[in-house]
Amino acid sequence: EAVAAEWMLEFACSCLCRHFAEQSGAEFWRWRDVAQALINGLSQIPPHQKKTVYLCQLLIRIAQGKNLGLKFENDQRISPLESALSFWTLLEREENKLEKLHEDIRRLIQIQIVAVYMENRYFKEATEVLERLFTDSQSDKPLRVKLATVIKTKDPYVPLLQSFSYSLLISKIQSYIKLFMKENETNFLIQEATKHVASKGLGANRPVEVNENNKSDLETKQRFVLSIELLRDCTFLSCINAKMQNCCLDVDSSLSWIYINCLLGLNNMQDVGKNEVSSACSRRRQRWTHKEDLELKLGIREFGVGNWAKILVHRNFNNRTSVMLKDRWRTLSKIN
Repeated sequence: EAVAAEWMLEFACSCLCRHFAEQSGAEFWRWRDVAQALINGLSQIPPHQKKTVYLCQLLIRIAQGKNLGLKFENDQRISPLESALSFWTLLEREENKLEKLHEDIRRLIQIQIVAVYMENRYFKEATEVLERLFTDSQSDKPLRVKLATVIKTKDPYVPLLQSFSYSLLISKIQSYIKLFMKENETNFLIQEATKHVASKGLGANRPVEVNENNKSDLETKQRFVLSIELLRDCTFLSCINAKMQNCCLDVDSSLSWIYINCLLGLNNMQDVGKNEVSSACSRRRQRWTHKEDLELKLGIREFGVGNWAKILVHRNFNNRTSVMLKDRWRTLSKIN
């Protein structure tokens, strides 16, 4: 299970990087949940996966960098970008050689931490964060002085902040992702998924009619669907093994929980493309039985409304997802 979890974390990080680079919102958030579930399941970070974990945490925080209401640290003063900076520092320590790109990203994060506060007119907080961001070293002093001057103007649209914009930060992070992906091309699950795709002939039994402009996007989505199938097979076997041994699955760290996170929202991918392999991820519409309704009600009584993933793990359902449970409960509530 530990070995499989490592493969899956690498795969999840790869997906997270790709969707961050492509600015694919919904897909990014889905893989954020998968990666976070895997990371939370680690008792400690294996040395060879530190860089993977740190990058996942960095991307999650950068993506939420302008949301000051969101807190990732126990210290409520720490903004998402300030938290991201701590993970960038950890990433830098894992690098054999620091390039100019690393320095550029560090400076951009520092500047945008201040900029986001100023955009929201939190000038006091912007001043306070300078004390946390910069040491007394001579290399930091010029930027610190410039930012202190900017804060005094109370103008979030000064040239310095516009030149080192949030969009530029995203662009630099995307450049770093390309380097990271190049270093991690040997990802085991991606290799196995590629073989799986090749063996299926990308829907050879059901010819796919697409033009050249859509072909690349379609094949990417097909690879995603078939890769999920691979994850499903691994995790299903793990769940069956646990049940045979009368084990109680740990919802927070088991592969069963990871599998459920992977499949969240997957039924919305039925429109992957015309006449393609959407059957690989879609589920046939099936009527709810009285027994399943009872299982749902018992699960809600035990775990409460909204904890659909936990209910799905601990109760007996026939080929359902947590989204299906939520929709069914909405229907039952209207009937009652």
